Amino acid sequence: MLISNLIQDLQKIVGENNVLSAYEDLIPFIKDWRGIYLGATAAVVRPANTQEVAAVIHYCSQRGIAIVPQGGNTGMCGAAIPNPNGEEIVLSLARMNKIRSIDALNNTLTVDAGCVLAAIQGTAAEVDRLFPLSLGAEGSCQIGGNLSTNAGGVNVLRYGNTRDLVLGLEVVLPDGRIWDGLRSLRKDNTGYDLKQLFIGAEGTLGIITGATLKLFPRPIANATAWMAVPSPESALRLLALIRQHCGERISAFEIISRHSLELVWRHIPNTRDPLDTPHEWQVLTELADSGDLASLRANLERALESAINEGLVVDAIVAENRSQAQSLWHMRESIPEGARQEPVMVYRHDIAVAVSRIPEFIAEAGAALEARFPGVRLICFGHLGDGNLHYNAYIPERLRNDPKSRNADDVTQTVYDIVRQYGGSFSAEHGIGQSKVNELVRYKSSVEMDLMRTIKSALDPKGLFNPGKIL
Repeated sequence: MLISNLIQDLQKIVGENNVLSAYEDLIPFIKDWRGIYLGATAAVVRPANTQEVAAVIHYCSQRGIAIVPQGGNTGMCGAAIPNPNGEEIVLSLARMNKIRSIDALNNTLTVDAGCVLAAIQGTAAEVDRLFPLSLGAEGSCQIGGNLSTNAGGVNVLRYGNTRDLVLGLEVVLPDGRIWDGLRSLRKDNTGYDLKQLFIGAEGTLGIITGATLKLFPRPIANATAWMAVPSPESALRLLALIRQHCGERISAFEIISRHSLELVWRHIPNTRDPLDTPHEWQVLTELADSGDLASLRANLERALESAINEGLVVDAIVAENRSQAQSLWHMRESIPEGARQEPVMVYRHDIAVAVSRIPEFIAEAGAALEARFPGVRLICFGHLGDGNLHYNAYIPERLRNDPKSRNADDVTQTVYDIVRQYGGSFSAEHGIGQSKVNELVRYKSSVEMDLMRTIKSALDPKGLFNPGKIL
């Protein structure tokens, strides 16, 4: 098919101004934010509603044209970037950004897939509710992408992954049919839970166009503490101690290595070490409650006093106000951006092991990397409370602008082999995309791979939805 005919036909569906084809207009959609992946496409199509999505997909299905769905393009694994052959179109959901309905009494919110996460959080807050999914890219990532990758974030410890925050979905299937599963029920035992097929599928089985999300009572009080700990083992024991004192009020518990923070202090303006003396390991925790702030702070301070007496904490500050707390969280959330600005190639590993084995894993993986790559620097941070670490590494002589440095197989296999020994996962919250396809085959059993291929073949027999991603 001639490109001009394709563009004209798509314009008839979504409008002339909503099919982009000039190269300068395509760049934001064919390049990922880290500058790792660069694809090609004849067109970016921007539908305004589910019916337009269905019409575009039906048109492409009839002509064998592959589609790459894209939200905010903030992913880590290249799942939203088209292949370099230029034979796929990009379907951007950014115009589908409406809040469809909110039911405060039922604690549910129904939204378009293109809604920015921060806007969803703000809408929930307007009716005194909380949508707890929270991550560094929340000002630009879209809920459809969060759902498609089963995003985690900092509040998984208390509220669960994105998968746990969804009651219903609306999905356009590869043949153009619309599945309306936008139910707001917490109990529905009528057969297979179909929505779970599409959450975490990265747009390979269907395109999510709408979602009904769970809301929670909005906490009245928050308390945030930044603590220096002697070791990851101390951090794990500290988590248990704070739980003992504060119960399930802990919404986040993050461990951060000094190398991670040095990237932030080096590249992100107006950031500095919040403590007076340097420490190798830090912990950032936040508590939230529907009670009063004074009681919450008192519980946290009693826990810190016990932790200091037991030698689990060697220095600490408790945020005096929300502004100070946000400054502490800004440092934690800026680590990926700090790493992106580093001239050295950073090899990223989004891994999960059992919470109790985190310290052991950090020690073993660190020793293995140092033995194989002397001088390696480890950038280890993440959600200790749920066992998810961003266990990244850089080797000083491997520069980002050297194409040879892009090959991370020797580094990642060293880490992932140990992850497998620990019964862990090599992708905890970022997905597979195009960056981890080989790892999926290497570390998944043949039975699991066969089951996934069977599902893919059943729903997308022509292989037109996000080809080359996951499978």
